[in-house]
Amino acid sequence: MRLTSDLWVSAYLRRRNSAGKPSVLVRRGAREAGAIFVRVDRLDGTHDLYEPASQLSYSEENSRLGDRLFRRCLEAVSTFDIMDRLEKEEKFDSDFWVVETECAEASHDLLLADD
Repeated sequence: MRLTSDLWVSAYLRRRNSAGKPSVLVRRGAREAGAIFVRVDRLDGTHDLYEPASQLSYSEENSRLGDRLFRRCLEAVSTFDIMDRLEKEEKFDSDFWVVETECAEASHDLLLADD
């Protein structure tokens, strides 16, 4: 059983902001189970984008109650590349969330799936 998207995003924003990593909600999605995308602004004009990992990535070893796994789908790209990717997602599923966080070191505090 996972946390609702709404609760997960609230906790993520609180954790990042309290650590001095400015983070904001850019787009609100479906409260219960909307997919969550995390955009990392590297503060050098480039961005990374993380998307939910495939359900096949979850196993007993890497999944704890409430955890969500992510995978990086874009690395060190422009804002326009991020916008293009999210526009494609909107055509597929309009109930997704977008969170943006800033960090010159590109840290994100996400659990990543083993690819």
